Amino acid sequence: MIKLFKIELKKILTYKIFWILAGLYFVFLGLGIILGEHIINNWVDAVNRHIPLPLPHVTLYFFPDVWQNITFFAGIRYFLIFPAIVVIILITNEFTYKTIRQNIINGLSKGDVLLSKLAVILSFSIIITIVVGVAAFILGTLNTDKAGITLMMTKFSFVPAFFLEIFSFLILVYACGFLLRNTGLAIGFFTLYVIIIEPVLYHLLKINALQPNNISPYLPVNSIIRLVEYPAIASLKKLMGIALQDHVSLLHCAIAAGYCALFIGLTIFVINKRDL
Repeated sequence: MIKLFKIELKKILTYKIFWILAGLYFVFLGLGIILGEHIINNWVDAVNRHIPLPLPHVTLYFFPDVWQNITFFAGIRYFLIFPAIVVIILITNEFTYKTIRQNIINGLSKGDVLLSKLAVILSFSIIITIVVGVAAFILGTLNTDKAGITLMMTKFSFVPAFFLEIFSFLILVYACGFLLRNTGLAIGFFTLYVIIIEPVLYHLLKINALQPNNISPYLPVNSIIRLVEYPAIASLKKLMGIALQDHVSLLHCAIAAGYCALFIGLTIFVINKRDL
């Protein structure tokens, strides 16, 4: 896999659009993380001007909740569209510029091509997770008094859960790119599905399905973002009695991993049946 990753890295170094989009993603991600608390509290102030019982300000950057809060905001579907577009471009450019055929002629198998893109997605997911984890650690350290190891690590499980979330999301993108092959079509369809189609389908199923047989939470994107489903805003939980997420669900992890296996398998099946 290392050899395949080196081949991919040579391609990536020549893609200016990759570096531009990746740079924009990390810039917006950093701004979202740093300004998140300020933005939310400005919204709280605006709401408080119109309600008799004022909502309290929220605090996001303290241990152990900082792990959950930062990974939640980093995993919002609108943020995930950026790395999704990057991955789609990396995959569909292979078909646009016929480099995938050249790779096959040069001795790579279809399996090698698929594996090389998986290596890129894995590496990209690890880098994003490290950036988010380091940001959470720094913010938690700066905003928490006398944070011991036990307190600091209590909710650290949200970080590997976020890795599974971003990796699973990009696997959906991976399948979309290989199945549709056209950059504009793949970006348009995937963005439309994530932002409009699945949210609408989710609410329709949620309204019409009888509990506990409601399948709406198990739609692909929704299943993945449920790994870190809510922030840990203690003040709102205390005021409103809301039961929000306080741990990573192994069931949700298993569902996300299942979708990874399903879409990788689907991609392998289709690619083996098609000419490249």
